[in-house]
Amino acid sequence: MAPLPPEARRHLRTGPLTCHFPAKILRYRLMQNDATTRSGTSSAPPTPSFWGKKEVLEVLSFIKTIIVIIGLVILIRGSLIEPFKIPSGSMIPTLKITDHILVSKLSYGLRLPFFTYTLWQYSSPDRGDVVVFTRPDETDSAEDESAINLIKRVIALPGETVEVRDRTVFIDGKPLEEPYARWSRGGTPEGLFGPATVPPGRIFLLGDNRDESKDARYWSDHFLEVGRVKGRALLVYWTWDPDFFSRIFRAIR
Repeated sequence: MAPLPPEARRHLRTGPLTCHFPAKILRYRLMQNDATTRSGTSSAPPTPSFWGKKEVLEVLSFIKTIIVIIGLVILIRGSLIEPFKIPSGSMIPTLKITDHILVSKLSYGLRLPFFTYTLWQYSSPDRGDVVVFTRPDETDSAEDESAINLIKRVIALPGETVEVRDRTVFIDGKPLEEPYARWSRGGTPEGLFGPATVPPGRIFLLGDNRDESKDARYWSDHFLEVGRVKGRALLVYWTWDPDFFSRIFRAIR
């Protein structure tokens, strides 16, 4: 039983028992006994906890939603559509520096996130397609080419003989009409190429800005495996170019 309050104990030592304090002491004792009977203990009532069952279920549901959203973003970027930013001028005038583009990952085959090659190839790039791809790493260079996303235009297809000379591309000996091509320095001697035949399962790619593009003409292996193509460039969805309104949402051709 809990001890008497100090005021009551002082009265019992100094005051007569006929005073009104005994009645108060009795009511105090009865209230303590009643509280003890109802709670089964004389300790203070427990502090309510914030982490009830309902709150825990809500937090788990929120975490599950976040995981699903992250998984969908990874799947979409890896298998459907992925945004890219143009870092250089190798594709001028078709694409300019700081253009932001969307690339279709389903144009030529099925790819999964974190895979280098296409898992299921159901189509092949056509001449004139602007594609994003990665190259095999070259051991004689300091950078890892396999980790760099590049964008170029498909020029020659498997079995075709390609040659670059006199500011002109020749396919099987015939000049190729290229309204998109730009020769800013009138053609350079180091930019000459071929003639060479494209092997099966490979393609030959060039940048539209021919004199400012380090493309297939300069690679140790001039022909890219089709399976390394990530997708086809679809459109420009954002740009910091002053000619904003004529370029935004423009299809890439």
